[in-house]
Order: sequence, then structure tokens, then C-alpha cells
Amino acid sequence: MGRERESKMRVGRLQWVRRWALWGVVALALCLSGVTRADMFKQSSLEVDCFEFVEVILKLDLPVVSNPFTEAVLEGEFHQGSSLSLKVDGFCDSDDGRVFRIRFSPQVAGKHSYSVRFHAGGRELTHSGEFNVRVGKRRGIVRVDQEHPFHFVWSGTGEHFFYNSTTAYWLLGWKDDAVIRECIERLADLKVNRIRVALNGRTENGLRWKEPMILSDDTFQYRLEPWPATRPSDIRAPGYDVTRFNLAHFRKAERMLMQARSHDMVVSLIFHLDGADVGVDPFGKSGMGGPDEKRYYRYCAARFGAFANVMWDLANEYRHFRDDAWAEEMGAFLRKCDPYGHLTSIHGHGDFRFRTAPWVDYAMFQSWDEHGAYDFLLKNRRDQLATGRPMPQVNEEYGYEDHYPYPWGEKRVWPARIAENRRRLAWEMIMAGAHQTTGERANVAGMGGWITGRGNSEMTMLTGYARMRSFFERFAWWKLEPHPELVSGGNQALPVTEGGRPIAPALCLAELGHRYVLYLRQGGTVSVMLVPGSYRVERFNPRTGAMVLLPAVHSDTTWTSPLMPDTEDWVLLLELENR
Repeated sequence: MGRERESKMRVGRLQWVRRWALWGVVALALCLSGVTRADMFKQSSLEVDCFEFVEVILKLDLPVVSNPFTEAVLEGEFHQGSSLSLKVDGFCDSDDGRVFRIRFSPQVAGKHSYSVRFHAGGRELTHSGEFNVRVGKRRGIVRVDQEHPFHFVWSGTGEHFFYNSTTAYWLLGWKDDAVIRECIERLADLKVNRIRVALNGRTENGLRWKEPMILSDDTFQYRLEPWPATRPSDIRAPGYDVTRFNLAHFRKAERMLMQARSHDMVVSLIFHLDGADVGVDPFGKSGMGGPDEKRYYRYCAARFGAFANVMWDLANEYRHFRDDAWAEEMGAFLRKCDPYGHLTSIHGHGDFRFRTAPWVDYAMFQSWDEHGAYDFLLKNRRDQLATGRPMPQVNEEYGYEDHYPYPWGEKRVWPARIAENRRRLAWEMIMAGAHQTTGERANVAGMGGWITGRGNSEMTMLTGYARMRSFFERFAWWKLEPHPELVSGGNQALPVTEGGRPIAPALCLAELGHRYVLYLRQGGTVSVMLVPGSYRVERFNPRTGAMVLLPAVHSDTTWTSPLMPDTEDWVLLLELENR
């Protein structure tokens, strides 16, 4: 009896297994037959503001392919009324391939409709829907100002974007989202509106850049891993599987973007940080620009592209591990993958080689100290204009606060890169009609500045930058052009060389006959040639933010300013009265 009972139980178990297997085959067939089950697709909202996004989620009962990142595709398009459709890629958001997402970010108000198609293994599943778009209050995507193409503008509101940027390469290295939120909130309070953040990078510790105070510990790691690693603790040989993605890392990046967006802060996402370092670049020379690397760029565009506060940085210091041909290929590829046309550039060195490339929106430089300040950017601005395609010029890296990585480059020692020195360089760059990205000091334990994005009340450099932004946002700064030929003077009694080069003691930005901004590097007085008229004059202290009204100017030709109160830097603002 015992054997007969055991035999019946085995038969029962086998029938049960076969029944479930059959049901699985039927479910899989239904998933891929083109039959749409209502509960397989979920739409996040029926109504959103412009520059937000509607997310459509596809949930499958069973995995349909062995690798959903390479063998399955979710794609769609959406449009308003009879306008042209915008094609969008979706992405897999589960390791087993049961969850896919696609995001639609409308740029105009009104009724929108969409359709999506999922296909894998030669079969497909389709779905369509609608949503309404309100005007809302989002500022939108930052674009190049078409009327003043050396500057930027928010596409949603038309407000001009004063580029006040800082570096926070390893922000995603913090394990706790609360720390990332704290970093973003602090920077926003300091009027920073753009941060540079890396998606891929790994190193042992801060000694990589001669910064010994910032170490890996239980709260922070120098490991940014877009792909699953079989040996994540091995810095030099992580064993990446580049055919899949590390979803926890991408979800953390999304949460960071959402937090930044709540403060109208733009994030420049860097695809590769220091790619020449061992362990960082899983593609190498043989795989650069290949299908695996392109899958990474496409996935980022699909996942992050619906966030209005994104910019793309193809790579940091790309020439150390890539070449110009790669930049051209990947820039064009990313442009094709991004339906929203986020601003795109590439971080290199003291020259920018893609001034007329269709995929480039602004020129990005790395030139340290005074070598990358007024004269440098003024020349690059003029060189860009000569191409017939003006675009913004940005010194994206000009030496971080109190960072002295000798013997790299020139020998600089304290106080060569103190906060005040960095602030003065930033003023020079703005006076050249250009833009800059700074970086706070990384020599405070537990903080990290330009490395981690974290700071405290003792780190005050960005306060000076906030004052600079507040000064220019009082008027239409984007209408001003550099006019060094209009000014002379300044404190000629002081040395007028910086790093062995002659400097002009006074600089000028002007909208001729309407507004003049004069920057006196070392106090003294300045003479400026004016279009005849009566001008209101204010003196601004960039070190304190104090503004003092001076006697009005009634000039037919040239006006000479009063003597400045000291030999520090000062700013004069002249505005035509009764405009």
C-alpha cells in the first residue's frame, strides 16, 4: 500500500508540474501574441504639467527573454493633435525582465496621445493612451538663447539662465539619499543652479587627486557602477557585465535628479569619469563606440531623458582614453537617442575641437588659473564667432579651491587657489561674456567639496559666487558684450602681471548707450568711453554684496570714475536714465 500511495503522489506531482508549465506557456504566448491585457500596462497620470513626464509601466507575468536589456525593446511615440510625433525609447527596470518603463515628457500644453510597442522573440505587444498637459510652472529644459547665442535660456518660461555651476563628481558615491539631498539643498541655497555629476567611475580614495582627507568608508564609496559587478570591491577588476545594468545605481541617480529638479538645478551627467584609470572603462580601445558602449548611452538617454533638468557630458577628459572620432560618433549617437535635445558637450582640455559639430551645444574647456580666465575665454569667444556658429563658452574646470596637486602641471602652493582667487577668476570669465564651473575645497574631513558635493558652514567660497549671480540677475546681462577697448585705467601703481602675463586692470561689458559693467581688478579709477547721455551709477562690492549709489554721470564722451575705497576688486554699474 505504501509503494502504491507513493507512486500516486509522484504522478500527482508530475501532473501539477506539467499543468503549471502549460499555464506558463499559455501566459507567455498571450504576452507576446499582440493581445493586450488591461492590467499589463499602467499609466502614471492622466494629467501633468509641461516638462514633467507621464510614465507607462509594462508588467509581465513571466520573463520572456533571458536578457531583457539586450533581447527586448520597448518603444513609443507621442504627439499633440496632428503635430509631428516624438519617438521615445523605453527601458527595462527589473533584473528578471518583468518590468519595463517608458516616459513621455511633453513640451507644450494640451491633449496628447501616445502609443507603445513591446517586442521580443519576434512577437509584440501594443498599447495606446492619452493624457492632458497643463502649462504649469516648470522652467523647462535649458537651451541656448537663439537671440543671444553666447548665453542660455529656460525653454519653458523664457527666463535667462545665469550659469552658476559647481563640480560634484562623486555625489552618487554617498550611500544615504539624505546626504545627497543635504548636498543639493545646500548648493541651491548658495544659488548654484548646475552641478557636474559622474555616472561611471572608480578609484581607491582621494589620494588619486592628492586629496587625502576624503576616504572610502561606510557612508561613502569611490565606486560608481552602472553595470553589475562580480567583484564590486575590486577597484581595478570589478568584472562588469556590460550587457546588463545595475538598477540600484540608476534608481539612485533618478532620485538625485528629482531632488535637484525641485530646486530648478540642472545636472550635467558625465558618462565616464577618468576613463583612463584601471577598472573604470570596461569597453577599452577595442570596444569604444561599439554596441555595448552605445547600449549604455542609449539606456541613459531613455531613463534620464524625460527629466527636464539634464545636460549630457560625453566624457570627462576624454582624450586620455578616447579620440576625436569617438567623440564625433558618440555625440551624434546620443543626439539621435535623445528626443528632447538636452544640451550636450564634452569635457576636454584647453582647446575645443567640435565648434561646428551638429551634436554640440556649447564649448567646454579645461584651463587652469589665470590661463583660463579673461584673455583665454575672450579669445575663444571670438574664435567661435568666426566659425559663423556662435555658442556659449564655458571653462568647466579652472582649478579647485585650495587644491594643490603638484607635481601635476605648474607648482602652485597656498594661497594661490584660495576662495577669493577663484571668485576673482570667475568674475573675469563672466566679463569675457563667457561662463564657468567652480569647485569647493576637498580638504575638510567628512565633506568633500568638488569631489563629493558636500560642504559645511566653514566652506564659504560659493557665497561670493552667489553675490555675483545676484548682481547680474538685476538686469539683462545677456545683452552685454565684452568691450575691452572702451576702458583704461585701474590701479596702475600695483603690479599688472599675473602668472607672467600683462593684464588689463579694468574690464568692460556693455550694451552700448544703455548699460555698462566695469570690473576693476585692483581698485584705483577707470575711464570709460560712453555714448552721450545721463547715467545712473552704482558701486558694487563683490566681496560683501554691498551696493552704493554714486553721483549720476552726465557725459558726452569719456567718464572717469572716483577712486575706489581700497585696492581690492570693485564693480561699477552705469545705466542710462529714462530709458
